[in-house]
Amino acid sequence: MKKILFFTIICLINFYSFARAEQGQVFRTADSKYITFKEMLEDLKKVDVVFVGEVHDKEHHHKMQLNIIKALVAEKLPVAIGLEMFNYESQQELDLWSSGSINTDQFIPVYYKNWNFPWNIYDDIFIFIRDKRLPAIGLNVPADITKKVATTGFASLTKEELKRLPPEIACIVNEEYMQFIRRAYAMHGHGGKNFQFFCEAQLLWDQSMAYNIIEFLKKYPDKKMVVLAGNGHAWKRGIPAQLKHFNDKINYRVILPYIEKYIDPDAIKSGDVDYILIY
Repeated sequence: MKKILFFTIICLINFYSFARAEQGQVFRTADSKYITFKEMLEDLKKVDVVFVGEVHDKEHHHKMQLNIIKALVAEKLPVAIGLEMFNYESQQELDLWSSGSINTDQFIPVYYKNWNFPWNIYDDIFIFIRDKRLPAIGLNVPADITKKVATTGFASLTKEELKRLPPEIACIVNEEYMQFIRRAYAMHGHGGKNFQFFCEAQLLWDQSMAYNIIEFLKKYPDKKMVVLAGNGHAWKRGIPAQLKHFNDKINYRVILPYIEKYIDPDAIKSGDVDYILIY
């Protein structure tokens, strides 16, 4: 009888924990406390940029991102969406989508020109962007350039290729950044490529996306940008560190999805992320 009672209690505890997780439990790293989604939202309303990380093929991460976007829009905030998934050479097509000037059948080929992951993983986010007429900003570097850097290094870029990059991109990789990349991409590896070149490609992404965020906010200082990017870029030592390098007056918060033993309250500090969202 005692064993049955003990088993029942354990089941109830697990069910309760699961129910809380489904509602969205938030861990705040600043004081190591669990808070409500609403409490986190009140803080997000105060900043210029909100980074929301993802593992690209995890659909529930994109639901988390969309929930955050919807919550900020519901607060009547002037939200714009920054996208790792699109490079800045496709901005015209993004503008057409955001304004409702092209339909889904016309937009999907543009999406696949920029991104390799299935449309149905991201479609709810893009449809919400279109329906709410939210500005969507392509932040990334053209894929052919980053592929070349990852293969043969930043120094191999031609003058013509360098002209396609934002100015002030130095791509100087130090040991601290390399250590960050080893940690941030521990789950993914780097495909056996030269690790120095891999780091240069990641830094090129981080610097370019930070630069493009700043340029947008210069033009539209009233906007609040929600940046959707892979965890390795959204991490504070990724794009946010480069954002601070270019302009330390822009304030931001970083939200990453819970991943056991990788992004969890025991493994992550406030220097890495502001909030861990447990779903």
